Amino acid sequence: MRTSALVVAGFALLCSVAAAQDAARPAAPPRQKAPHGAKVFILSPRNGATVGQDVLVKFGAAGIKVVPSTDTTPGTGHHHLLIDQKELPPGNAPIPNDATHKHYGKGQTEDTIHLAPGDHTLQLDFADAAHMQFDPPLVSKKITVHVK
Repeated sequence: MRTSALVVAGFALLCSVAAAQDAARPAAPPRQKAPHGAKVFILSPRNGATVGQDVLVKFGAAGIKVVPSTDTTPGTGHHHLLIDQKELPPGNAPIPNDATHKHYGKGQTEDTIHLAPGDHTLQLDFADAAHMQFDPPLVSKKITVHVK
C-alpha cells in the first residue's frame, strides 16, 4: 500500500512539473492570414524528373512578396523546403530547421541540395518572419524526383 502511495505521489509531482513547464513556455506567435490568392510552387525540377545527386531547386511565389526573415512586414515571408516529409509541420510552432526542413531566411528563391540516390519528395512551405506557417498554410504541390 505504501508503494502505491509513493507511485501516486511521484506521478502527481511529475504532472505538476510538466504543467509548470508548459506554463513557462512562451506562447507561439499568432499565425498570419494568408493573402487571398497567394500561392507557392516549385519551378524546377519537374515532378517525376530524374536528377543527379546535386539538385537545383527553384522556388516560385505569386500574390505574396518573398523577403528575408528579418522583414516583419505583414503579408510577406520566405520559403522553407520540406524534404521527404509525409506531413506538414505543426501549425502552432515555428517550422523546424533541420536537414529535412530547410530555411531560406535570406529570401532565397533557389538552392542546390544534395540528395542520396533513390526517390525523394520536395514541397515548399512558406512562412512569416517568425517561421510560422500562414493560415491556411501556403504550400506547393509535393513533387517526387528520382535521384540517380
